[in-house]
Amino acid sequence: MSSRILLPGKFTLRRAVPDDLPAVLSLLADAARWLDSQGVRQWPADGFPASRIEPLIEVGAMFVLDDGRGTAATVALDGHADPEFWGRDDRPDTARYVHKLAVSRAYAGKGLGEALLDWAGLRAAADGRRWLRLDCSKDNLRLQRYYAELGFRHVRTVDLAHRASGALFERPAGATVTSARTR
Repeated sequence: MSSRILLPGKFTLRRAVPDDLPAVLSLLADAARWLDSQGVRQWPADGFPASRIEPLIEVGAMFVLDDGRGTAATVALDGHADPEFWGRDDRPDTARYVHKLAVSRAYAGKGLGEALLDWAGLRAAADGRRWLRLDCSKDNLRLQRYYAELGFRHVRTVDLAHRASGALFERPAGATVTSARTR
């Protein structure tokens, strides 16, 4: 199975390196501020501290999508199932998990998020996993609808007082937006 995806324009998807940390932090902070302005409490309003992102870069789980001028998007993909959300009955080892997906506002609505999710699903399948999973804010119905439109199934919502996230989604590894829309 191919793990190639088509992206609009000229982009390079690659693993983030330590020198990418400032750009990744900036992009995540911009996304967090935009979410906060929309009334969505998905992420800390000022973004994440470097100590939350550096380990993702160090283990090779953080990726950047470069448009030739800078970071257009970022995503982390790994086998880390958040234990507050995904339990033993979910068979967490059968999935890859998307974290910290953010697209520059300059590219909002241009399909980069969809392309990155397709890539992540293909990557999960290539790794022999059954599922691509993610979580989002319990209160962000707009994002939940977006994920459903992309073929993700709502698994359940975990309501923890100390967490904004908790709406859990999965779709078969290898599924793409095109395959989700033709069902």
